[in-house]
Amino acid sequence: MTQGNVLIVDDNHLNRTLLAAGIEEEGYSVKTAANGKQALAMLQAEPFDVMLLDLIMPEMDGYEVLAETRRHAELRHIPVIVISALGEMESVIRCIEMGATDYLTKPFDPVLLRARMNASMASKRLHDAELAHTKEIQHEQERADRLLLNILPQPIAERLKKGEQDIVQYFPDVSVLFADIVDFTPWAAEKTPFEVLEVLNTVFSAFDRLVDKFGAEKIKTIGDSYMTACGLPITCTDHLERIADLALEMQIAYRELPIIRREKLDLRIGINSGPVIAGVIGQKKFTYDLWGDTVNTASRMQTHSEQGQIQVSENVYDRLFDKYTFINKGAIHVKSKGFMQAFLLSGKK
Repeated sequence: MTQGNVLIVDDNHLNRTLLAAGIEEEGYSVKTAANGKQALAMLQAEPFDVMLLDLIMPEMDGYEVLAETRRHAELRHIPVIVISALGEMESVIRCIEMGATDYLTKPFDPVLLRARMNASMASKRLHDAELAHTKEIQHEQERADRLLLNILPQPIAERLKKGEQDIVQYFPDVSVLFADIVDFTPWAAEKTPFEVLEVLNTVFSAFDRLVDKFGAEKIKTIGDSYMTACGLPITCTDHLERIADLALEMQIAYRELPIIRREKLDLRIGINSGPVIAGVIGQKKFTYDLWGDTVNTASRMQTHSEQGQIQVSENVYDRLFDKYTFINKGAIHVKSKGFMQAFLLSGKK
């Protein structure tokens, strides 16, 4: 294993050869460049731990090379030791101010050069370790952010990351949808865990894609039940139309899934709209949930719906009857609510 990778930049062939030979004896891997342009190309192409740089070179002198390395973010942390015949203090100060790590005048003491290189190499390794640690932290933060977004809507996640607590909000008008696989429990009792997971993952993944398409918000899944809402946490005026279109496409997409065709499982959907309370509950395992009569009614519309149908409340029908087609179910008895008017959403006009 080498001590590190060193780039020697000097237009004098003899200087390069002698310097390289001495450094290689110390266990370093050495490459040389005959001019500034070649040096910059090599720096861009492969990693180096330290650069030994001559100042007086044709076309592109050492000052220009030093300036370029400090201009590029990926190069500016490479230690640069200037080795030059120019011994004037003005030249030394200029190089140090431009970002050079060290400055040695020719002829130099090999022992001193070795000490300066070891110090520069230690600094570079420390920087590399800090950079790797920072990247690891950023990676973990991004991973945590992605996981948080899988649980919470983005605006809510941002508020939580800022330290906000007790996140709760009243929404005067949103649309809520519940979808449920009919007779899933007795079907699952006769299947392997893998077969059960395969169906749920296939169905819910298809629903997730449609929810994103229509700008709705997935709230949660409970067993084989899928809950989504539109109009929160970012409000919109067309949330009911979006949720109706979503329901119709969910119905079509569900029926076209090969696994559903094979297993012959039906789907029920229920929709309602109105005011809700939404907020984050939990301290370790966060959940964004909705509460209120609007949610309960949407759930009841689903549980009392016919197989393969989309059942909506009278409130939904009154707001959409001029844009969508419905079948009037009349009054149905709803648990804990008595008789309610219900309609089956069948299409769009």
